[in-house]
Amino acid sequence: MKTLVDHLAQYAAYHRDRRNIRSHFIGIPLIVLAVAVLLSRRGLQLAGLWLSPATLVALAAGVFYLRLDLRFGLLMAALLWLCLWAGALLALQSTTLWLGSGLALFVAGWIIQFVGHYYEGRKPAFVDDLMGLLIGPLFVAAEAAFLLGLRQEVERAVVQRAGPTCIRAKKKTKG
Repeated sequence: MKTLVDHLAQYAAYHRDRRNIRSHFIGIPLIVLAVAVLLSRRGLQLAGLWLSPATLVALAAGVFYLRLDLRFGLLMAALLWLCLWAGALLALQSTTLWLGSGLALFVAGWIIQFVGHYYEGRKPAFVDDLMGLLIGPLFVAAEAAFLLGLRQEVERAVVQRAGPTCIRAKKKTKG
């Protein structure tokens, strides 16, 4: 099994432009929330908890994150729980509100992602490895931690493998 640094460094290699990274701070949370919303509609309330397909996806992702790293895993579990809570609230609303919210969040999130990758000049990581869809949210959490001065040993290891971040001009190609 790949380590935390293995996954983050592989994902980070596709994300060295700071504008792209900033776009991920908005786009990825919108997409994760959208998935939670859209997968929360069919569910049942059991002991005060809303159980839905979103719950199963979040549990599987949470276990994966916890196996990679306890501290980041706990953070991701808390963030996924917040998304499940919001998803459950919207799932109980009218179909129009639930579906409209979920789709709007999903589309807006992906538009922001693709704008970021335009700046990067590189395709998204998930195009080459579907694990990028699962690592993306963890990457955003890790980048937030790095900005706060936390987990510097992880940041150093990722930068050593993926290289430093920068703001680079998109290369123009002759047609």
